[in-house]
Amino acid sequence: MSRAEEQGAAVVGWPWRTFLPWYWPAWAGLGLLRFLARLRYPTLLRIGAGLGGALGRLPSPQRRVVRRNLALCLPELDAVAREKLAAQHFREAGISLGETALAWFAPPSRLLALVRFEGLAELDRWQSAGRGVILLAAHFTTLELGARFATAARRVHAVYKPSSNLLVDAAFRRYRVAVSAGMVASDDIRAMVRVLKAGGTVWYAPDQAFRAKGALMVPFFDVPAASNPATSRLARMTGAVVLPYFVERLPGEDGYVVRIGAALEGFPSDDAVADTLRHHRLIEAEARRIPAQYLWLHKRFKGLSADYPDPYV
Repeated sequence: MSRAEEQGAAVVGWPWRTFLPWYWPAWAGLGLLRFLARLRYPTLLRIGAGLGGALGRLPSPQRRVVRRNLALCLPELDAVAREKLAAQHFREAGISLGETALAWFAPPSRLLALVRFEGLAELDRWQSAGRGVILLAAHFTTLELGARFATAARRVHAVYKPSSNLLVDAAFRRYRVAVSAGMVASDDIRAMVRVLKAGGTVWYAPDQAFRAKGALMVPFFDVPAASNPATSRLARMTGAVVLPYFVERLPGEDGYVVRIGAALEGFPSDDAVADTLRHHRLIEAEARRIPAQYLWLHKRFKGLSADYPDPYV
């Protein structure tokens, strides 16, 4: 068992500090998620879309970030089309609140009743062969539920980003560990290597802005973006295959479709930038196909140095 898995398995109770008053809002948030998980799926959709739509009409910093990202990435759209897309995006982002509740608290049977898989046989083939697999995902608004679909359907380790909030971090590990093969912190490369070398499967979404050691500037929608080249490194170190993993929220109450692509041929190459760009191109194609569902709320284009001006200022 990896260090990250041991940490998750060790969470039997809650750290005593999480009961101090400044964590009470986070406790209220957890209570809200538990409540939402009990609601019918159509009700969750309506509540989430309503909340997201209301937030999208406020003059918030998040609204400015979405507008800027859309202008940078989809300049072919006129101002009216971008405003319409931004409003749709906030509704889709609002739905993710209810989806997080389902991901943490709903039983696998309920989750799997909502989703249709395409390409699951590809994952089964590599798992049966004892080969390590990287399910290469991305930050769409379906991210949390998308990771849960993977762990509900097959034995999959979920990679998570540790939170600075002690309660949120403990809750994240507690609930994800209970419904996955194990948890791996996004900065724990050694744990990921151990899982993959042992023939395990890792769900991994390394596409957000990354300015830690080893970061590279790689175009995303033809805009230089601080990026994480770790997927290339992991595949090279472990011999794991890389399968694209994308989730689409279907219209109305039709649920979701998970699309698992064929193993990327010639991956990794000798060029980490080219490998990372290849991932970016996959995300771009999916984001253009379902643009309202990509996570435009994230400040993706902050640079690594003063050579790259901050587009969000």
